[in-house]
Amino acid sequence: MRVDIWSDIVCPWCYVGKARFDKAVRQLEGKVAVEVRHRSFELDPHSAPGERTPVVAMLAAKYGMSPAEAQAGEYRLRDLAAAEGLAYEAEGRDVANTFDLHRVLHLAAARGAEAEAWKAFYVANFAETASVFDRERVIATAVGAGLDRDEVVAVLDDPEAYRESVRADEAEAAALGATGVPFFVIDEQYGISGAQPTELFAEILEKAWGEKRPVIMTDAGSTGEACGPEGCAV
Repeated sequence: MRVDIWSDIVCPWCYVGKARFDKAVRQLEGKVAVEVRHRSFELDPHSAPGERTPVVAMLAAKYGMSPAEAQAGEYRLRDLAAAEGLAYEAEGRDVANTFDLHRVLHLAAARGAEAEAWKAFYVANFAETASVFDRERVIATAVGAGLDRDEVVAVLDDPEAYRESVRADEAEAAALGATGVPFFVIDEQYGISGAQPTELFAEILEKAWGEKRPVIMTDAGSTGEACGPEGCAV
């Protein structure tokens, strides 16, 4: 059963929500089989590339809060993340345009390292204060997730590389009515918005799995020539 998850690397609720979702999947191990596909979503696609802002300053300006209120919100998120077993640096992080990160993440998906790369970039952004937007740190994080350094550099140097893949993900999210992330679509049937409790994720996963219809084999389907693990009958 496929689960599509639209996220942004700088979205704290995506970080927390994915941990809760993963916990639900572990609880259902042996009952439900899940294949996750990560999808791109930019929270601030119009921000100027390379322009960085401290997280607290961004939150204060965006939501009309005082810096103290914004910082208090970061402390609350740190506590919520800790409850899910996640490290979260509540001070000193910055935020910037994430389009290039998403292009690298699509390279990771093409090379079979999608899950590892998303996890690595989440950790680099939320669990450490060094900026994830430094070019060399982007490269090192991607390489640490199993990608080839030369390929990562080539993607970063080519603004067209995986551009359309990112835009296609964002267009699909818009068509589905997603205005924020995390946004989960389970088996192309159930949409879940936000970092919901683990119990809700488990409930919907089990429900969707129970509603899957098995393939009914006909006599013709079981007797025709076919290829299998042992080779092809001739």
